[in-house]
Amino acid sequence: MTLEVDVLTLFPAMVRGPLDESIPGRAVERGLVAVRIRDLREWGIGRHRSVDDAPYGGGAGMVLRPEPVGDALDALRRPGSTAILMDPGGEPFRQSTAHELAGLEHLILVCARYEGVDERVRSLVDREISIGDFVLSGGELAALVVLDAVIRLIPGVIEDASIVEESFARGLLEYPQYTRPAVYRGIGVPEILTSGDHGAVARWRHVEALRRTAASRPDLLVGRDLSPDERRAVDEATRARPIPATELREG
Repeated sequence: MTLEVDVLTLFPAMVRGPLDESIPGRAVERGLVAVRIRDLREWGIGRHRSVDDAPYGGGAGMVLRPEPVGDALDALRRPGSTAILMDPGGEPFRQSTAHELAGLEHLILVCARYEGVDERVRSLVDREISIGDFVLSGGELAALVVLDAVIRLIPGVIEDASIVEESFARGLLEYPQYTRPAVYRGIGVPEILTSGDHGAVARWRHVEALRRTAASRPDLLVGRDLSPDERRAVDEATRARPIPATELREG
């Protein structure tokens, strides 16, 4: 099944370029995903294709009117469609969200602009998604972040092993990676990685993933079942800012 995506935006050029490159571009070329970039002004009002107006009650900036968005969604929606408003007040975008969206048939990503959308637009979409606690000039960059994360999870786009081992796939950050040269500026590659002992390498990578997660994102470990060896690795990494034992479960 090919994932189909319609991106509703006032600035199509902002979206088009990145989707022609690298992994998304190859996925499109191979027919694994179909992305259509839709100019919201196609559904604009009147001769000038107006899409925004001043807010009721006064205030700075302009607000996207509901009619163009509603008409566009009416034209693009079909059975199996999921319409998503890119909005800083939406649900946080996580790797689990990307996996969920990658399994759907048809996505419609609505990119807001100016001071946001008329509140009634929210009743027209199926969900709202935020990529972080900050404000962008519009939803285009947020939509690209979501698309990049989703497209790479579609079967056949990249190697399955890459998805299994990367950060967040198992609730941890990814372990450290090394390549040539064996020594760079006095820093060598850990000997275990060149030992040929695949079991030992796997154990080392797991422990290092735990250590990295404990040091940088201890919130990901809260409530996680840990073996005694894993607990020791976490303790070693978090001596400066320990995670209370009551927040971890030993397996």
